[in-house]
Amino acid sequence: MSTPLDSGRRPDHVQISQTVAASLLDIGAVIISPDQPFTWASGIQSPIYCDNRLSLGYPPVRKAICDAFRVHLEDWIGASEVVIGTATAGIPHAAWLADACQLPMAYVRSSAKGHGRQNQIEGVVREGWKAVVIEDLVSTGGSSLKAVQAVRDAGVTVLGVGCIFSYGLEEARSAFEKDDVHCRSLTTLEALLAVAAEKGLLSESQIDSVRKWRTSPQTWRPQ
Repeated sequence: MSTPLDSGRRPDHVQISQTVAASLLDIGAVIISPDQPFTWASGIQSPIYCDNRLSLGYPPVRKAICDAFRVHLEDWIGASEVVIGTATAGIPHAAWLADACQLPMAYVRSSAKGHGRQNQIEGVVREGWKAVVIEDLVSTGGSSLKAVQAVRDAGVTVLGVGCIFSYGLEEARSAFEKDDVHCRSLTTLEALLAVAAEKGLLSESQIDSVRKWRTSPQTWRPQ
């Protein structure tokens, strides 16, 4: 399992991207299957399936992800008063990161509770604080930006969103830019494709097919 981020040397972002990509592929959290695509809830056919929740079952992988967040988001974390996870898959990673950095942690629901105090944000957050938001996966960016807005509505400044993996879709990039939100991903689709090719998991034609999907996911079809 590829998790060499504890080698004693400070890893750069390229090494982080490659390490996280290899780890996700090793545990089956990411499956690339351009010949037999998956179907999203929106109806979009995708040659990639990503379930980063599987990382919870692998202590070396989840530690590598936490270590990667600490390096990749160093400036945001250094300026933050709280780490906020998105419900539900971002919560454990936010908790581990907050613990490692000795910061308060909270999480934001997709919508406010319909009972009790009707909170949308759980944990300790204070107006005027600065926060980093942790997400497991960014596809179109919609759910992440909804969480960011809830945090902003609470009077908290969002320094940025950190995610484990992003598909790198133009729709997400445009949405984050429109809402003036910075997003950083530990690993990318290109890193995953490079590692998959190195492992002999994909042919050149399959890699080309995945890249075409990223360019136009709504119209892409398997070859």
